[in-house]
Amino acid sequence: MKFDEIQIRVRYGETDQMGVVYHGNYVLYLEMGRIELLRKLGISYKKMEENGIMLPVVSLSINYKKSASYDDVINVKTELKKTPTAKIEFDYEITNEKGEILSTASTTLVFINMKSNKPMRAPKYLLDVIGV
Repeated sequence: MKFDEIQIRVRYGETDQMGVVYHGNYVLYLEMGRIELLRKLGISYKKMEENGIMLPVVSLSINYKKSASYDDVINVKTELKKTPTAKIEFDYEITNEKGEILSTASTTLVFINMKSNKPMRAPKYLLDVIGV
């Protein structure tokens, strides 16, 4: 399936008193990876919302292996798991500059029609750019 990789430099405010990235900030890194993968495919979250579609996260799983610290450059690899239906699933791998795995994760998001607040199928334009 489709994947993308982005680099992020850890900012001081993302770390805790021990000098390592606060665990909750990994969720932000996952979102950044997911948004950039879709952007690379020509899909904009903003335009989806303007077209009446929301994509809330309904499932999130993270496994922490090693810590990242202030000023580290981390790589977030995001992969589209399978063809979207009414949901879209991503797998992630976050590594440090040495290529060591810091964490692995997966998320599931659901396409929601903003007018009805009900699940819907993935929009055709998204399936078209994925190549389905």
